[in-house]
Amino acid sequence: MHATLAQPESWRPSRGKVGMACLIFMESLFFSGFIIAYLFYIGKSAVGPHPRDVLELKPVLVNSVALLSSSFTVVAAVRALERGRLEAMKFWLLCTIALGSWFLWGTWIEWRGLIETQGLTIATNLFGTTFYTLVGFHAFHVVVGLLALGTVLVLGVLGRLQPRRDLIRFELVSWYWHFVDVVWIFVFTTVYIVGMRP
Repeated sequence: MHATLAQPESWRPSRGKVGMACLIFMESLFFSGFIIAYLFYIGKSAVGPHPRDVLELKPVLVNSVALLSSSFTVVAAVRALERGRLEAMKFWLLCTIALGSWFLWGTWIEWRGLIETQGLTIATNLFGTTFYTLVGFHAFHVVVGLLALGTVLVLGVLGRLQPRRDLIRFELVSWYWHFVDVVWIFVFTTVYIVGMRP
């Protein structure tokens, strides 16, 4: 008789992880296009204002620290859920949402000042068009991320989260949030570092 070798089970990646990875890849391509357009049109506006005339680095830097810090708090929230510490998970998730909301509030304050005080709108010049399109597209993604995180928080408050069942779903939401944070590094560098050079 011939001994039959046990066939190892074929490994298949999680459909959720593959789906989120594909979404992040596609969104990265969109952002790349907007960033390239912004870089291409820097300094090509026929009329002002120009980036260095109206943009302020310091308040945006503070908002950026808040957003990037939220990556650490969302990791803490995921780890807390993994360990079954639901109260800690809710605390860290609330911190993440607060930091993301702070960033959005800061973006709104900046835009209000640019529109009302500086007269920069999306129709003012090429700079206005590319600025509001790029930064606005990112802000939209922050809103989507906050809605997803808020949904997880509500489920946690209602006692509907189960670590073994829902951990992977929360991890996927955290992947999206990390993506939003990483994209902001590129947007910030493009708009507020490269774009403001004399």
